[in-house]
Amino acid sequence: MTHNADLLLTNAIILTMDENLQIFEPGALAVKGDTIIAVGPEAEITRQFSGQQHVDCQMNILMPGLINAHTHVPMTLLRGLADDLRLDVWLMGYVMPVEREFVSPDFVQLGTRLACAEMLRSGVTCFADMYYFEEEIAKATSEAGMRAICNQTVLKFPTPDASSYEESLDMAREFITEWKGHPLIVPSVAPHAPYTCTPDILKKTAELARAFDVPLHVHISETAFEVENARKEYGMPVVPYVKKQGLFEAKVTAAHCVHIDEGEMRTMLHAGAGIAHNPSSNMKLASGIAPVKQMIDLGLKVGIGTDGPASNNDLDMFEEMRLASFLAKVSTGDPTALPAPLVLSMATRMGAQALHIDHLVGSLEEGKRADLILINISPLHNSPRFQRDPKGSYAQIVYAAKSTDVTDVMVNGRWLMRDRQLLTLDISELLAQSREYARKTDTFLIKREASVLSKLIAIGGATEEESFEVQAKAPVSDIQRILLALRKSQIEIIRFRHYREYDTYFYFDDPSQGYLRYREDHFIDEQGMITNVRSRLTHLGEACEHHFPQQVILSRSRYLAPATQSLRFYREYFKPEREVEIEKDRLRYLIKYKDTEFFINIDTIQKPKLGYFLEVKSRTWSRTDAERKAHLAIELIGYLEAQPEQITSQDYFEMVH
Repeated sequence: MTHNADLLLTNAIILTMDENLQIFEPGALAVKGDTIIAVGPEAEITRQFSGQQHVDCQMNILMPGLINAHTHVPMTLLRGLADDLRLDVWLMGYVMPVEREFVSPDFVQLGTRLACAEMLRSGVTCFADMYYFEEEIAKATSEAGMRAICNQTVLKFPTPDASSYEESLDMAREFITEWKGHPLIVPSVAPHAPYTCTPDILKKTAELARAFDVPLHVHISETAFEVENARKEYGMPVVPYVKKQGLFEAKVTAAHCVHIDEGEMRTMLHAGAGIAHNPSSNMKLASGIAPVKQMIDLGLKVGIGTDGPASNNDLDMFEEMRLASFLAKVSTGDPTALPAPLVLSMATRMGAQALHIDHLVGSLEEGKRADLILINISPLHNSPRFQRDPKGSYAQIVYAAKSTDVTDVMVNGRWLMRDRQLLTLDISELLAQSREYARKTDTFLIKREASVLSKLIAIGGATEEESFEVQAKAPVSDIQRILLALRKSQIEIIRFRHYREYDTYFYFDDPSQGYLRYREDHFIDEQGMITNVRSRLTHLGEACEHHFPQQVILSRSRYLAPATQSLRFYREYFKPEREVEIEKDRLRYLIKYKDTEFFINIDTIQKPKLGYFLEVKSRTWSRTDAERKAHLAIELIGYLEAQPEQITSQDYFEMVH
């Protein structure tokens, strides 16, 4: 008896990529609706099935579509934005500021369509995405006909689509509720990374994923710096930390995992977590080489991803497969590590397992969705073909094939590309729209890069001081005399702090840019112990606003920002012409003198050894008020038994100049 099929694919070299890695040559496959209903030897399948449509595969390879296990697809519009930088500088200094400026529903829709076109032409039928406005990404992906796990990003700071993480969580919940059960889209949630999320975010996203029985996507241990910070801040590596927050109670897919040890691998294995390996991105950002062979030997399910097209810079899974194998071989010193059949499994069936969707896709088996591709293995770069070893076809694909060898792509039983022609996307129109976004982004960055202050504001958190400041400074020879003078009757001490301050001043080619100061304050208690550390950035402006008599100055209002990144980050981001370092011990008093508040700094300059200084400062809001306070500052310096005639307008870094 002959059964009816909607489509019969015959005369193919079929790589099923199932658990047994069955190959049928010649083979045939039958599709009904969105599902594979039979696969096997051609003679057997054609005897049992007849198809309304028949496709002769001409002895090309028929196999499951490739699965991109980790990416950020709208970032096609940021491809080439800022390259050859460290991850933190690239992300915090360039990508996130541009995203805050431009990312919108229209942006992500266009970026997603571009990515879908690129991936379809390279044989990708399914991808796991992590970005903003994920519902818009789901819409664009489903309209293109592709399959995706769409993960709504949640971070601890405002994002392009949400002003708070609570809002992001609400968006994720609504997105999952609306899209769960869709034939192409698996909606989910993505706490970006442990270092960009609070413990509460990690717990609540896991609870959300578990409540709706959907996967959860997260970056884990991408850089050694991240792991080092986790040890310092939490007293443990990243994996134990996120386990403590309950993250692994959800169906986790962890991207990168470059710096995890065997104990962490076993933790993830027992939790049923999958891993997305991103060889190109990890190499380009110098993040390191993930211990993939060890992961797989232990039993972990590892897929392969491209990461975003701004950090790769493409979405070519053929390139990723080849690199995944080569990296494993060179890092272990073992040429047998990650052989071709295993690598192709990582890009298909094992990738589906890592994403928790292997019940749907990843292999050509009866009952699974008809997500498949045809690959021409006869081009010059892939010839000749040896047939004595059936595994030769795997090697041809992993080591020699190119993405351009993919001729046809089907997702969910629907052809999306035939004979290299896309059927659901207009590339010329997408490219024209992308050029317009590139023009706007260039204009934005050119304007920003011209100003140190603009660059400071762009990385977030910068605020302008509300007032100007009267300043007077004088060298002193005896700190004890000043401390005794502070007890005089006309002085009321309101508050006292003891600091050790470590300042790095950035100088720039253009003096009009002013100076940037990176300051690390160590708070010292009465026993001389450090009780707290605070880091700040201050943009000082190019010069003072006004000079009063006797070198008292009125400084311009300044921009302050929390220094949430390392000094190395700011050095690479701002690119100063040169630097000056100042280290000092500071006794800081807030006092009241003649009904006027002043800050009194008693400084011991230890690097370079400039000696002792008394500094008097007071905030001001008007020229008249500034003049009054300038005269009081001179008077106060004399009252504290320093020498008013020795007042200097120079800051410490200028004394070293």
